[in-house]
Amino acid sequence: MLKIGVFDSGLGGLTVVQALSQVMKGAELFYIADTQNAPYGEKTKEEILQYSLDITQYFLDKHQIDALIIACNTATSAAIQTLRENYPTLIIIGTEPGIKPAIEQTRTGKVGVLATPATLRGDKYQQLACDLATQQNIELFEQACPGLVEQIEKGEIESSQTKEMLEYWLTPMRENSVDTIVLGCTHYPLVGTLIEEVMQCKLTLIHTGKAISKRLLFLLEEKGHINQGRLDMKLYCTGTINNETVATLLQSEEKMKQINISKS
Repeated sequence: MLKIGVFDSGLGGLTVVQALSQVMKGAELFYIADTQNAPYGEKTKEEILQYSLDITQYFLDKHQIDALIIACNTATSAAIQTLRENYPTLIIIGTEPGIKPAIEQTRTGKVGVLATPATLRGDKYQQLACDLATQQNIELFEQACPGLVEQIEKGEIESSQTKEMLEYWLTPMRENSVDTIVLGCTHYPLVGTLIEEVMQCKLTLIHTGKAISKRLLFLLEEKGHINQGRLDMKLYCTGTINNETVATLLQSEEKMKQINISKS
């Protein structure tokens, strides 16, 4: 059976797992939430690269995966090039802020980007944002959201503190008629309803779970995968995690099993 490994620093990658579960069949999916080292967005590039290498090797050693999904914008920026060099036969798909579809869908020409500090600092994001915004005459409103991942991990998805944080970050976007917001972290769709509430306008939220699912299916079918049968999921974490949020998101009572990933 086809085997797929997916990882993120925590709960956020489950938004990608949810999208995969609606598309993929005839496969086993293994998800690792690296909560022991979360949040990635405030770690160095070298630290994130090492976490990504350790997790990938764990997937290969324990589960012999055929494909790897980096369900984290920050880890994609820090590690995908090295991972592809180190594992040339492995299908590897990363996660990047959906600036291009946001530019295609905006009506006002004003696009907001919410992301972790590490994603916004990344060379790949900076180049992509500069090229696309210049070509299309788009005004980008970029906002780092330190602490938002931690709020989501704690299950504080609708708390007054989380709303206050979003109010502070989103007010300039609301006042400048931003109508499309890129959710540049896989955690952020979990507070999508709250973002819409704060923005108080007809809003398009761009996140990448569906695009990743379609891309994976296309690449696997090219290699002969027959997309039939069931999808089995096994969920793991490296530290503590809020299993209530996991159950709500996946509409399942399955809990995450804690594992230890030996460091290389």
